[in-house]
Amino acid sequence: MVGRLLERYALSMAEVDLRAEPCVQVEVPLPGRQRRPIDGCVPAIARFCDCKVWLARDEDRPRYVFFGFEPGTSMAVYLFAVIERGIGQEVLNFRAQNPSLRGVGLRQACTSFAHGMANRLAERLEALHAAREAEVATQRSTGTALIIVKHSVVEEAFRTAAVRLVAQRGASIRLNGAYQHGYAAGERVNLRRPVGGTAQDLLER
Repeated sequence: MVGRLLERYALSMAEVDLRAEPCVQVEVPLPGRQRRPIDGCVPAIARFCDCKVWLARDEDRPRYVFFGFEPGTSMAVYLFAVIERGIGQEVLNFRAQNPSLRGVGLRQACTSFAHGMANRLAERLEALHAAREAEVATQRSTGTALIIVKHSVVEEAFRTAAVRLVAQRGASIRLNGAYQHGYAAGERVNLRRPVGGTAQDLLER
């Protein structure tokens, strides 16, 4: 699992080293200001990678900003790319499998499909995060303490950065047949980092 990297990172650091580790910001540029289905995955990606995340729109350059330890932010960017590519590929497959759909109906169905897929992927990430936190806590007597310190360091650094967050209204989602197909497709995205593989290995088939 992708979480193995973060698990090893957390378990290999003493508390004093963890507190001295700097937090960083990593940006993911977005193609435009319009909301996209992958937005529904971003909070789960951040939690899984023990990061904070926000959407920045200043200077007309929309982008997600992940804030946390360097391994976590790097993993968040990697997961965002994997999920974005996975949703794009599965939407193309859905279009090919439904040639009767045209125009507005096609656009709405593809959007519902993508939302379903994003929601399932978010659920999977939340479950993986909970499982990893439990495993880290049981593997060492200091596991729970390190988790608490890790989270507190990120929280403290985030407060110091004085970033002002504004809540954003969620997108409306059509819970139809296309959504259900997308939800099922969310199981097919490989959330494991390929070892010695190519970019094509990012999706399970």
